[in-house]
Amino acid sequence: MMAKTELTRQLEKAIYRATKNQGTFGCFEVTIGWFGHERVDYMTYNTNGEFRCYEIKVSKADFHSNSKHTFVGHFGYYVLTQELYEAVKEEIPKGIGLRVYDKDIRCVHSKGARRQEPTVSVDVLKDSLIRSLSREVTKQYNSENPLIIEEKNREISRLKGERKYYYDNYWAAIERYDPRYAKQQSPRGE
Repeated sequence: MMAKTELTRQLEKAIYRATKNQGTFGCFEVTIGWFGHERVDYMTYNTNGEFRCYEIKVSKADFHSNSKHTFVGHFGYYVLTQELYEAVKEEIPKGIGLRVYDKDIRCVHSKGARRQEPTVSVDVLKDSLIRSLSREVTKQYNSENPLIIEEKNREISRLKGERKYYYDNYWAAIERYDPRYAKQQSPRGE
């Protein structure tokens, strides 16, 4: 597998942000089936039981490569740069949706996909998504900075507590040494 380009990573972030809704769960690089030969670049599953498959392509060579365009879910989408879209728009099959991004990674064109019956069973899609999500959790735990988000959230909470402590002490000192100023200026409404 080739290393991802910076543009690929930017498009991944863009499609993640675009699909990050309550009741929608997504994962990158979902391998379909046990020891499957097909991999979806990004797959989402929602509480309506719908699977959406996204193929991220950044160049004409990438679009025409031997790797499959895996649209096995209820809906299939290409995630493309505007330049690539202009070059391949006549080759995009009917029914496939689009998310097209400009050089600043702003969505400039989107088109919904036509619903289809999944080409593999819903159980296989669920199992594939679960395995891939588990892989991502394992990678996070095995990384040099496991649970970094949880650690950062704890640090934010600690700093908020410290801020409140110093803020309260500051206004208590002002009230003690200059009550008139404190009464006029205090944002605490006293």
